[in-house]
Order: sequence, then structure tokens, then C-alpha cells
Amino acid sequence: MNKIIDILIKLSDKALKNDDVPISCVIVKDGEIIAKDYNKKVKNNDPLAHAEILCIKKATKKLKTNNLNDCELYSLLIPCKMCREVIKEVRIKKVHYILDNDKEINDNTKFYKIDVDSSLNKELSNKITSFFRKKR
Repeated sequence: MNKIIDILIKLSDKALKNDDVPISCVIVKDGEIIAKDYNKKVKNNDPLAHAEILCIKKATKKLKTNNLNDCELYSLLIPCKMCREVIKEVRIKKVHYILDNDKEINDNTKFYKIDVDSSLNKELSNKITSFFRKKR
């Protein structure tokens, strides 16, 4: 565990050098580190470049699968809502973090459902359902 914490600290220092939020992430499978990264939102001018997202991308590429259910994620800070959803999407079951985050991101976004006629609604729904049936 101390090795992982040391890596998280070193990676967060790299983020600081880039004037980025000093958050880092490590993904472990069977006791082996398979991916590690740090926030690069400022460096890459990319609002999606959170440490957890970048780390997950590396892990899925290395393992050649988007199912990380046998992996564990370690983060310096509890993952934000966006990262939590991605973590759920790749089926990581255990997330370890050091710091809590009391700050929440601006939640002023409004979502509006687009009304379409029932035949188009059914067509689009069938398209998605059919895709998943073929995959399973």
C-alpha cells in the first residue's frame, strides 16, 4: 500500500508542475500496477483529462477490454461524479481514496428531453436494443 501512496504523491507533484489540480490515480490488477496517471486538464486543455479517466483509458488499452471488474482503483481524492460514472461503466468494484472532497461542481445545467413522434422514438429505441442483443 505504501508503494501505491508514494506513486500517487509523485504523480500529484507532476500535476502541480503543470499547474494542474494535484490529483493522481493508479489501477491495480492481481497486485500489479497496470496503469497510473495524473490530472492533465490544464496541460491538455481537456476538461475530461481527469487522472481517473486517463488511468482507466490506459488500463483498458493494456488489457484490451473495457471490463475492469478484476481491478482496483486508487486515487488521491475521492473521484468526482463524472469519474464515478466511468468507474461504474468499466465495472471497477473497489475504489480506494485518501482525501474526501467537500466541493461540488457547478450544477446549473438543465436537461431538456426532445419530443419526437412515436415512430421515430420506437425506431431509435429498437436500434439501441438490437445493438445490445447482438452483443450479448
